[in-house]
Amino acid sequence: MSQFSYNKTQHPFFDTLQQRVYSYFEEKQLDMTGGGKLMFKAALYIAAAVVNYCLLLFVVPVGWWSVLLCMAMGFLLAAIGFNIMHDGAHGSFSKYNWLNNLMGMSLNVMGGDVNLWKIKHNLIHHSFTNVNGMDDDINIEPYVRTNKFQKKYAAHRFQHWYVTFLYALTYLNWIGYADFEKYFTNKVGDVKFRKLNWQSHISFWVGKLGFLTIAFVIPLFMFGFLKTLVGFIIITFTCGILLALVFQVAHVVEETSFLSGEDKKTEDEWAVTQLKGTANFSTHNPIMLFLTGGLNHQIEHHLFPRISHVHYPEISKIVKSTAKEFGIQYHEYRTFFRAVASHYAHLKTMGVA
Repeated sequence: MSQFSYNKTQHPFFDTLQQRVYSYFEEKQLDMTGGGKLMFKAALYIAAAVVNYCLLLFVVPVGWWSVLLCMAMGFLLAAIGFNIMHDGAHGSFSKYNWLNNLMGMSLNVMGGDVNLWKIKHNLIHHSFTNVNGMDDDINIEPYVRTNKFQKKYAAHRFQHWYVTFLYALTYLNWIGYADFEKYFTNKVGDVKFRKLNWQSHISFWVGKLGFLTIAFVIPLFMFGFLKTLVGFIIITFTCGILLALVFQVAHVVEETSFLSGEDKKTEDEWAVTQLKGTANFSTHNPIMLFLTGGLNHQIEHHLFPRISHVHYPEISKIVKSTAKEFGIQYHEYRTFFRAVASHYAHLKTMGVA
């Protein structure tokens, strides 16, 4: 598929917005990366994950305690992805590239692959947000119909009922199937990418085998197959639901719009399409910011992915006022649960419309 294009000759909104946001950092004499705040959060989440893993292995919890610890591990994996890996892979964790790369590699420890993720997320998703046929994040066909440009099947009328189960499989599908499909085909959806270098091949296989050893082989020797399998399912299902919901409510809700990749272009400037296809949630809730790594400020992240999420609450004020000045709608849900409700309502509509 040929590359989708935007209006590159006229972009007054983004020109104005960039000038205001960068002026804010200059006036406040702030670094755009995460700094000490993010370092503290990273240390906290990593330490919590290590302690949780050790408790599961060596304290040998029984009954509901083991279930709760497995759920907590699934939550911590998602939180590390949201807060540490995400900023690191975007180069906004630190002003030091080696530290950004190291934090990004946390994804490999969790079974994914940061190099493939950068292609899928940084290059494709951020460039072609909500463009059907280009943005792989909205392509769950044929199981789920996320927008009007996708083919409708009879089963889709029930998709708002069964989609939660599919979301539970998100993490497992990602690390166990989707990464391998991208790796062997050199494609993300319909978009081909350059072949990986030898370092990327090594990190891919070391990450996959390392995760398999940590998450399955070691527990297998200690607890046997059944307990290991049950714990692995609880962890991956918990992580999968959190990953899916946080990312889906940012783009696939009633308020956001979609574009058809078959149209090849749009008259809107790129930044305007980001606001049209993206929504925020719980932006006044500091706990949600802490848990989701600023992904509740998805609009600000899409416009300024190289700025760390710790700054999003402040720059969101600039984005919102500038959008209002240019007559561009700023989509925002007061709570996460309201955004989730809108997501399911949208899926229900897409199942019959």
